[in-house]
Parts: sequence; C-alpha cells; structure tokens
Amino acid sequence: MQVELEERFQEFVRARWSRLVRTAYLLTGDVHHAEDLTQTALAKAYRSWRRIARSDNPEAYVRRMLVTCNSDRFRKRRVAEALTAAPPERVGQDDPAGRLSERGSLMAGLALLPARQRAVVVLRYWEDLSEAEVAEVLGCSTGTVKSQASKGLAKLRTYPGLAPSRTVSGREGGGR
Repeated sequence: MQVELEERFQEFVRARWSRLVRTAYLLTGDVHHAEDLTQTALAKAYRSWRRIARSDNPEAYVRRMLVTCNSDRFRKRRVAEALTAAPPERVGQDDPAGRLSERGSLMAGLALLPARQRAVVVLRYWEDLSEAEVAEVLGCSTGTVKSQASKGLAKLRTYPGLAPSRTVSGREGGGR
C-alpha cells in the first residue's frame, strides 16, 4: 500500500513540477527561491499525501501549500529582497512566460505589489483559476479576491513598463 501511494506521489510531482515552479517563480520573482519553495511545499505534501490524494483536487491543495509556504517565508525572517527587472535565467521557449516580451516589466511590476495582491493576480490571471478557486487557495472570500485583483491590476496598469501605448479612450491618435 505504501509503495503504491509513493508511486502516485512521484507521478504527481513529475506531472506538475514545472507548473508549480512557474507559479512559485511568479510569487517569489526568483528562480532559486521558486525551486526551494516548491520543494518545501512538496515535502509537506509528501507527509500528508494519503489525505491529499483522496481530495477532489490534489493540485489545488498543493498550490495552496505553495502560497502558504511563500507567506511563511516572510514571517519567519524579515530579509529585504531586491528583485531585478529581468530574471537572471531565461525560461525555455515552451514556457508561456518565456514568450512574453514584457516579462521583465511584468516581474518588476508584480514585485511592487503587496504579497496578497500578488498572489491573487498570479493565481487568478496567470494560473487562470476562478475567483472561487483563488478564494479557496488563499482562505478568503471571493469579495476579497475581487477587490485584491482590482487593486493589483490597477497598480500594474500604472507601472511604466506595462502601461499601454494607447490613449485612455482606447483609440490611437485623435479622431472620432
């Protein structure tokens, strides 16, 4: 029984590793922190895998652990981190983040958001979770998700590298 459970966990990790690391990268802004964060969350998941495997959505459970571990990282030690405008390592071409021309600006803009807003924006718009799923992952109401997403997107829209080149009305130039 234990062998089968361990095999299911290993299969889960192989299938979801890159997606979890990508989410962690968007939460932390650093490839190495992202890998450490993912390993920490998976180590905790391994200890409770029997219970997690029985849940309807083990990936959502582990994703919540990822967000919680990221929050714990700042609670335990208050170390100022300086995120750079561009990540030091390039992501492979098959990764959607590698195809974004504004990736450095996006990361810098995300780095300026408070942790809760950043988590909501990443989970809602990058991971494409519904408001209810984000609320479940973060342990808050859908109203909180909506307000944090709205505030986070508003801040990102004002970030210089992400500001649209169009006028406020959405039209290029003058004319009606």
